Amino acid sequence: MELDLAPLNLPSDNERPFVIAGPCSAETEEQVMTTARELAMKGCHNFRAGVWKPRTKPGGFEGHGEPALVWLKQVKEDTKMLVSTEVATPEHVELCLKYGVDILWVGARTSANPFAMQALADALKGVDVPVVGALERLNQAGVKRLGAIHRGFSSYEQKIYRNAPMWQIPIELRRRIPALPLISDPSHIGGRRELIAPLCQQAMDLGFDGLIIESHCDPDKAWSDAKQQVTPDVLDYILSLLVIRDEHTMTEGITQLRKQIDELDNQLMDLLAKRMKVCREIGQYKKEHNMTVLQANRYNEILNKRGAQGSLCGMDPEFVAHVFENIHEESVRQQIEIINK
Repeated sequence: MELDLAPLNLPSDNERPFVIAGPCSAETEEQVMTTARELAMKGCHNFRAGVWKPRTKPGGFEGHGEPALVWLKQVKEDTKMLVSTEVATPEHVELCLKYGVDILWVGARTSANPFAMQALADALKGVDVPVVGALERLNQAGVKRLGAIHRGFSSYEQKIYRNAPMWQIPIELRRRIPALPLISDPSHIGGRRELIAPLCQQAMDLGFDGLIIESHCDPDKAWSDAKQQVTPDVLDYILSLLVIRDEHTMTEGITQLRKQIDELDNQLMDLLAKRMKVCREIGQYKKEHNMTVLQANRYNEILNKRGAQGSLCGMDPEFVAHVFENIHEESVRQQIEIINK
């Protein structure tokens, strides 16, 4: 994927990443203004609040719409913070531009709908406003100030997180598009306020550029997502504890360690090549003896044995099993190739 990008140029205090903070929903004018003023006093530069809040399950609070944009405009005038909100339709975009909203973000559900995304892209043509979430269609429409929000991935399984972080996905996105700013959303990943601090630090350790965090003047009384919101005081404390890594600092020590990694990787490649050579010989044997390629019992034996070995070696058994699943998949592919010759 190739994108034509321009810098987001979002302000920060130079000691922290840029942070977009504010309540999940703009509930009342008093709640919005109180939260915004408290955040501004803590040095926050970017205020967020949901204006349109359609819920997965209907019946709950779904936002005030345009009247709440009046409150965001007032926040901008009173605190000098940038203001941001989520958009899902061209009408949302038109209203946000009318009220001077500085940053727009596109939610996960909207991003997955190509019809909605094309409509948003058409509405944003010729508009120079930062947009986070969703990429290709917006970029093709000429939107260059883009960023990506990582809010995790939901599943039906009961786990510690509301949305599994699956850090490997934003890591791969960074590899493919190095210039794209990555923003972590620890509120939606964690789903509980006590998980926000460690998730923020993990994001910093992985080189994320910014954070979007839900903050409310009275979180326990929030009309939506109460469990994952923190007060401005707590948010300021969390941010004050962050350790910001320097991804560019190079020393002789790490250079030597990376050389060791490269040598070990070369050895792994040699071993894998030798293993695949044996697999092709097995494929030839199976062809000559009219045997099926897949031997389920043998496959289970490999996964169980290697997973146990991984645990003894200080590695996650699931990680080791995943590695050998991929190795087995390639082994099967090569054996099928031999049989079909």
